[in-house]
Amino acid sequence: MADISSDIAFTLTVKAIQTRKGSRDAYQRMEDKGGWRTEITPDLAAFINEQRSIFMATVSSSGSPYIQHRGGPPGFLKVLDPRTLAFADFTGNRQFISQGNLSDNPKAHLFLIDYTKRKRVKIWGEARVVENDPALVGRLMPENYRARPEQAMLFHIAAWDANCPQHIPQRFEAEDVVHALAERDARIADLEARLAKRRGRD
Repeated sequence: MADISSDIAFTLTVKAIQTRKGSRDAYQRMEDKGGWRTEITPDLAAFINEQRSIFMATVSSSGSPYIQHRGGPPGFLKVLDPRTLAFADFTGNRQFISQGNLSDNPKAHLFLIDYTKRKRVKIWGEARVVENDPALVGRLMPENYRARPEQAMLFHIAAWDANCPQHIPQRFEAEDVVHALAERDARIADLEARLAKRRGRD
């Protein structure tokens, strides 16, 4: 376990590069205050609950990295306690690369990005697959979601950090756009009806 939570990413080599490129002093001040957070705050919990899409990174026994996408309705990634996240692992292409990697090396990383709010969160920790636990899978399965859960994925948080919004393009979910346009059209129809009624009285 790192002495400072941010040491999980800031290795001696990383710190040497930061020193050479002039950013070490700023990160040293952050470390002097304790480094990155290690528990889920209410703000982070709210952000997690809104996500429809996440990326999870693992590494194979030979050191090859792998990033897997997981998605679902808002709330599919659940906060179980201040240091544990979980989601129902739906049946996919059945390659089981992440599960195999985690069997050899439990260290994992979650990357969450919200294009609408232009916010991203990086979470370091360890993950494990839980098989043959229908009660846990049932607890994690999104209500009325058409997918077949195969197992559960638990993620224990070691540290997390939020990035600035620089260079994140702003994008919107299609269903949010449809909802906004429907509200606009209803408002226009209401105003047109009021205007027609007023003209009828003139």
